[in-house]
Parts: sequence; C-alpha cells; structure tokens
Amino acid sequence: MYLHLGTDTMIRTKDILGIFDLDTSTISKWTRDTLRRAELEGRVVNVCTDLPKSFVVMNGKKPTIYISQISASTLKKRSGYIDDIKNI
Repeated sequence: MYLHLGTDTMIRTKDILGIFDLDTSTISKWTRDTLRRAELEGRVVNVCTDLPKSFVVMNGKKPTIYISQISASTLKKRSGYIDDIKNI
C-alpha cells in the first residue's frame, strides 16, 4: 500500500518507521538535533508547498525523512494505522 504525502509524492507504507507531528515532537532537543543532522546529511525531503505540519521517517539503507504539509493524524488515517489498531 502507498501513502500520498503531498505534491506528487507517494511512499510505501511498509517502509514507514513513524509519522510525527512537527509542532509537538520538535519540543525535544534530541528530535531537533536528529532532524538537523539528517538535513546536513541530505536525508530530508521537503514535499511542502505550504507550512509543514508533520514528518515521516522511512526505513532503508539510508533512512529518509519526508516533511509534509499534511497533518500527522491525517497521514496516520490514510496509512491504515488506525484501522490496524481497531482490529487488535
């Protein structure tokens, strides 16, 4: 299954490590440092045309972080994450 992040960007849901709200998660210094380091290493992909609201961490040889203008809750719903929890 694929998840649309905005501006013609689709990612495979099985490769998602986490979907995070940008406002609440960047309170932590560790998260800010991790995002900054990933950006310096060229592992951040900005798919926003508007104010960023969330980021998605993807698994892979070189983990990638996608910055999206779609809220984390909407992305979680679209990914089927909420449906999986209801079936447990």
